[in-house]
Amino acid sequence: MQLRLDALDAHLNKSLAPLYVIASDEHLLALEAADKIRKTARTQGFTERDVLVVERSFKWGELLAANQSQSLFGDKKLIELRIPTGKPGKDGGQALQEYAANLSPDNMTIISLPKLDWATQKAAWVGALQQAAVYIDIPLVERAQLPAWIGNRLTAQQQSADRQCLDFIADRVEGNLLAAHQEIQKLGLLHPPGKLSFEQVHDAVLNVARYDVFKLNEAMLSGDVARLTRMMSGLKGEGEALPLVLWALTEEIRTLLKLKSGAAQGRPVGALLKEYRIWGPREKLMEPALRRISLPALQAALQEAAQIDKMVKGLRAKAFAGDAWDALSQLGLKLARGA
Repeated sequence: MQLRLDALDAHLNKSLAPLYVIASDEHLLALEAADKIRKTARTQGFTERDVLVVERSFKWGELLAANQSQSLFGDKKLIELRIPTGKPGKDGGQALQEYAANLSPDNMTIISLPKLDWATQKAAWVGALQQAAVYIDIPLVERAQLPAWIGNRLTAQQQSADRQCLDFIADRVEGNLLAAHQEIQKLGLLHPPGKLSFEQVHDAVLNVARYDVFKLNEAMLSGDVARLTRMMSGLKGEGEALPLVLWALTEEIRTLLKLKSGAAQGRPVGALLKEYRIWGPREKLMEPALRRISLPALQAALQEAAQIDKMVKGLRAKAFAGDAWDALSQLGLKLARGA
């Protein structure tokens, strides 16, 4: 059965399943979910614990052996299987299917996976786990959801803050949920229960954001100039590869150009989005961006990207001088502003 993360506490208060699967790239939330399951398991007599990590030298017979072996003291056993890559391979897939079909009543198992890609989600072993387990798929906490998430965490430690404070914290912990958790705990240690002032938050919260190059498109499409500027500066400071950042931005320009050209020919935007396989949060950002950015601006942007590519390669570029990072930032800002 599929279980939402926010329903886990209620589930554990009622019953304990023999098999849990936690799939997520949000490591803090996955760790907290596993901790809750472990704590409940201990209260129900699962006092022995085997931890198996699937690495290059891992033998899948170890998992089946752990499931079949009995404790010397007759204790019930918690088996944890961690698959960091999310790719168990052919032998692993078969072993997981066999495991799911032969769960021992004396054992409870937690299988930890990263967020699985679309193709892997269709694999037979994933289907077998989803049928046999309580399957908890934890999505990423996106930037738009982060202030509310921080607010809920503050409430849990009997503190609160206004939207300005929540946005300030979110800007400084974006992409780094574990750091966000630590900064919230720090506020709990530094200040008593109650409402936090902006000065208290400002003085306490560090800038620990970690930026994802593939989130640049969100800032650019939404016209969030401040976020785009922070992300560009952060990526440069973190030593991100400039060619990768340029490629990500250029791909978005090409996509916008295809959509804008199609719309100019009278084709419905909805049909174009479907054709180019654009859905989810990105789909919601596309239509406003297409209204804001003109076709000539996109054509000029693609030419500018080609010139910046020359700069990255150490060649002279027409109408550009100086730092390639600065040129790329200016290009992103033009599109964010709709120039």
